[in-house]
Amino acid sequence: MLSRGNDLTPEIEAIVREIVAAVRERGDEALAEFTRRFDRVDLRPDAFRVTEAEIDAACRAVDPDLLDALRAAADNIRRFHEPQRLHSYFINDGDGVILGKRALPIGRVAILIPGASAPLFSTVLMAAIPAQVAGVPQVCMATPPQPDGRVHPAVLAASRIAGVQEVYKVFGAQAVAALAYGTETIPKVDKIVGPGNLYVQTAKKQVFGDVGIDTLAGPSEIVVLADETADPRHVAADLLSQAEHGTGFEASVCITPSQALARKVRDEVIRQTERLPRAGAIKKALDNFGAILVVPDLSAGVDLVNRIAPEHVELLVARPWEWLDRIQNAGAVFLGPASSEPVGDYFAGTNHILPTNGAARFASSLGVGDFLKTISVVAYTQGRLAKTADRIVKLAEAEGLEAHAAAIKARFGE
Repeated sequence: MLSRGNDLTPEIEAIVREIVAAVRERGDEALAEFTRRFDRVDLRPDAFRVTEAEIDAACRAVDPDLLDALRAAADNIRRFHEPQRLHSYFINDGDGVILGKRALPIGRVAILIPGASAPLFSTVLMAAIPAQVAGVPQVCMATPPQPDGRVHPAVLAASRIAGVQEVYKVFGAQAVAALAYGTETIPKVDKIVGPGNLYVQTAKKQVFGDVGIDTLAGPSEIVVLADETADPRHVAADLLSQAEHGTGFEASVCITPSQALARKVRDEVIRQTERLPRAGAIKKALDNFGAILVVPDLSAGVDLVNRIAPEHVELLVARPWEWLDRIQNAGAVFLGPASSEPVGDYFAGTNHILPTNGAARFASSLGVGDFLKTISVVAYTQGRLAKTADRIVKLAEAEGLEAHAAAIKARFGE
């Protein structure tokens, strides 16, 4: 599990570099070519963008109960993210000096919504609503077309609910390139966020610097820290919830000090897997990165959790709040038996776009701050400059930057 992020090969890097270069050079022509090759859908460039009529039809086609659930989830996500807004501030530093920081939304962002294994309409809400809360004026979305050339209706309905202004039926490394550099039909963006396969993440890595990105997201992962009080059925079910995505690289790990619980969880995983429609995908993931680890005690289990730094951590222990402060590296933590990980995936309001592959050591969930930038403001006075000029000059000259020092001296006729 600790080495799952090392799957990037020189071959993949080279393939993605060629795709990015082709789209950058040939624009829509290359984008259509790669869409035919990888998505097996023949789209003309004038059909890349989903029309408002298509979105209207999609909203009418979606089950009203699903629409209701999407709207309720959107309300929860918005309510959780609104306190994350950054605010501009200015301070009076004496002598008439004003120092400050202005918080501004990024001008144009793109969200990536995969769709190969499932219509991830929940990710539309998770990516777009924080951007909306931040005040981003232009939010566009890239998502793969279905075999019939359309986008799944629920994905389009979610885009309407989340306030996405533009939806494009393109995906993969080619879509990342189009968004980063622009084509005849797709204006370039300032930042790209959202999940995708290894080719998508590699493309994000390659265009970073020309545009901003959020993080390099890998396959989903969950670690359940459980003691003897945990229900093995719940532990097994939650492990399987992250193993069904279909890449085969999902990681599902139970850590427990209880041998008895470990055996029961193993039996439950086997039993429940056979009843699930994605049993094949689940078995593949469990064979690759599934584990039940028995540790001496919960303290040792917490140490292991922090070493793994997983995307999701569940604390299915007798007193979860007593252990929360010990969890230092995790994308999200779920406390107690009612806090099943899918609650966070869909409905609680916290963001499910989280750091993976150990990145929780230094990264955080997607949030409003990912869609904001700050600008420092300095308004000095001649009086303050006169008091501090000697020190500023001393610092500049000590670094050997004489022009810096001269700029200060010029204010005093030197």
